[in-house]
Amino acid sequence: MREAESAILAQNLLRFAHNNKLRRLVLATVLPFIGVVAAFGIAPDTVTEKLVVTRVVEEVALPELAAGGNRDEAYRHEERIQRGDTIASLLARLQVDDPDAVQTLRGTRQARALYRLVPGKTIRAEITGEGKLLALHYLAGSDVHSIERTGDTFMVTVQPAQLETRTLMGSGTIRSSLFAAADAADLPDAVAIQVADIFSTDIDFHKDLRRGDRFTVVYEASYHLGTLIRTGRVLAAEFINQGKVYQAVYFQNSEGQGGYYTPEGKNIRKAFLRSPLEFSRISSGFTNARFHPVLQRWRAHKGIDYAAPMGARVKATADGVVQFVGRQGGYGNLVVLRHQSRFTTWYGHLSGFAKGLRKGSRVGQGDVIGYVGATGLATGPHLHYEFRINDVHQNPLRVVMPSAPPITPEYRAAFEAAAQPLALRLQVLRGTNLARLD
Repeated sequence: MREAESAILAQNLLRFAHNNKLRRLVLATVLPFIGVVAAFGIAPDTVTEKLVVTRVVEEVALPELAAGGNRDEAYRHEERIQRGDTIASLLARLQVDDPDAVQTLRGTRQARALYRLVPGKTIRAEITGEGKLLALHYLAGSDVHSIERTGDTFMVTVQPAQLETRTLMGSGTIRSSLFAAADAADLPDAVAIQVADIFSTDIDFHKDLRRGDRFTVVYEASYHLGTLIRTGRVLAAEFINQGKVYQAVYFQNSEGQGGYYTPEGKNIRKAFLRSPLEFSRISSGFTNARFHPVLQRWRAHKGIDYAAPMGARVKATADGVVQFVGRQGGYGNLVVLRHQSRFTTWYGHLSGFAKGLRKGSRVGQGDVIGYVGATGLATGPHLHYEFRINDVHQNPLRVVMPSAPPITPEYRAAFEAAAQPLALRLQVLRGTNLARLD
């Protein structure tokens, strides 16, 4: 019946399209569907088999939970410590519902580190589905304090954090100060201090900075499970000061001696730093005639006075040997360092000396030797700094400082292999507005 109807329909369509350009289109479109209808047709009186459905019920054995919970099936939660948190409130946010565990922690002396909660730090807990505490991990400093359940008791362990070293990059623009620019670029203060130290022999960060100066830096940082533990060494840095570009890359030779060099291998370190303080301002310069605020008379001022907060660190401007440490007249607490045979540097009005500093001690450039004070003839906290050649006073801001030795030929290949990738990173970062790249 269906085959007959299909044949009649095809004949009518062919007759309608006779002597018409649509004939081919109709045949191409309709005939395949007619064929499909015929192909899927079911012959009359066809007997189909009835499907047999069988219901199967099977028991599945569930694993037994060990007493105290299974560590492999524990739920892990992490919370950031908030201001005003107690161990009880923190455990509640971690979804720990285990009064016995809280009571045990309160009575365990080894677990007292958990009660010195630092806002911003994180704490991790492992618990069962019922909220029973299995383990607690807290990072304090560079150590991980862990409290783990063993049966009905808890074991407290302290282990060094497993650190992962990452290389980070950042850039900033000076608007008011180096520290403010570092904060705006989300860079740690430790990085800003290193940048100032690296370029301190070329740039006086007390008076040379200008609005619009730019810097870029590549540095290391140590992380534990994504948490920053400490900032490491600056590997490369660039500072554009008043349009002049200064670059430095760190290189350590096979003997373990390291320092900062230009990408061409020139040592950027000078024999003497321009300033013994990281950040301060000059309150009195080198002059042959100055009215002394204490003596109330005119006299020569054969040094530089740096106004700085009480207790600010004072650093040796060059490698040397301690020639004098103690109290001396108007200088108050004084340190005198001898460098090579001709040079001496004097540091006066100190509030105190570095621990272990004594006559004959060797110090390195940048080592802390004392702290800013107001001892001797001083009206307020400041450092009096003198630079002498053959015991003749010189203006430390004007005297030409010799450079340290460059990369030697034996280390040239190793230096270039290490310096080129770092210099390329500085080139990529130059002109970017990114605060930091991981």
